[in-house]
Amino acid sequence: MSAEYLLPPDWMVQLERMSLGSAKRVAGTLQGKRRSSRLGSSLEFADYRPYAPGDDIRRFDWGVYARTGKPFVRQFMDEQELMVSLYVDCSASMDFAGGTRGREGNGNEAIPSKLRYAKQLAASIGYVALCSYERLQACCFSSQIDARLPVLRGRGAAHRLFRFFQDAAPGEEGSLAAAFGAPGAMPRLPGMTWIFSDFWLDEREEDLGLMLSRLRGAGQEVVLVQVLAPEEIAPAYSGDLRLIDSELGTGKDIAFTGKVLRAYQDELERYQEYLMKLAADRGMTFIRVSTDMSLQKAVFGVMAEAGLVIA
Repeated sequence: MSAEYLLPPDWMVQLERMSLGSAKRVAGTLQGKRRSSRLGSSLEFADYRPYAPGDDIRRFDWGVYARTGKPFVRQFMDEQELMVSLYVDCSASMDFAGGTRGREGNGNEAIPSKLRYAKQLAASIGYVALCSYERLQACCFSSQIDARLPVLRGRGAAHRLFRFFQDAAPGEEGSLAAAFGAPGAMPRLPGMTWIFSDFWLDEREEDLGLMLSRLRGAGQEVVLVQVLAPEEIAPAYSGDLRLIDSELGTGKDIAFTGKVLRAYQDELERYQEYLMKLAADRGMTFIRVSTDMSLQKAVFGVMAEAGLVIA
């Protein structure tokens, strides 16, 4: 499938009216549409200050000088770009589920795999950033950074972003700590980092916490987006089944009873609470989405309610 079909055209039109709800105002090397608390060189007037040697003579206000005989220069609000980094988990566990499901009154509904859904969400956020003239970089990871897209800027670069995600193939077992521990894996500039993953990771929970602390220490406003399939949130299995670990290839025979399903739900709830606490303790945002959600509900509903995107 070609890159332009990663996101439906009508969905892209809706995204063009959005912006990212970052709390950061990060000074970059180029001007963007994001207002900074710093004074700089946009076209929106802020204030006057006395002229000092070395000031840009183009900011000298001759009208004020003619009226007062005192030299002043104009100051403007500096609209600086945000550095946005997207990390998509392409480990084997993400290449799960997908297919069709019956939907009352409307026939079958296509449900994407977790990996495709994560790519679509990341591409949506990336497109919002590019349309807002933010700087954007994207990475795919498993146990390492598998692919990296250089920094992009401007709506014209969207096709490169879509192609990058469209071509990203699933890897093996996933580890955030291992992937981000590699040289150059961390974002180089302060900004906003989004991680799209199911967070079924091959690492200790304390290692995950340390890695997220490192991201925070690198000046990142971090958003953790957990992508799960409906079967993982509310499994409806019964009987004797053999479960295969998609990353390790090992299997285990399970008799699915009500007791087993309740134990699974309890463990899922415990892990979700752990991820939410992990994020909250570090000033990060954690949200969970399901692959049977429409992109509109995920972005305009879940993400907008969390203040991550703004109309």
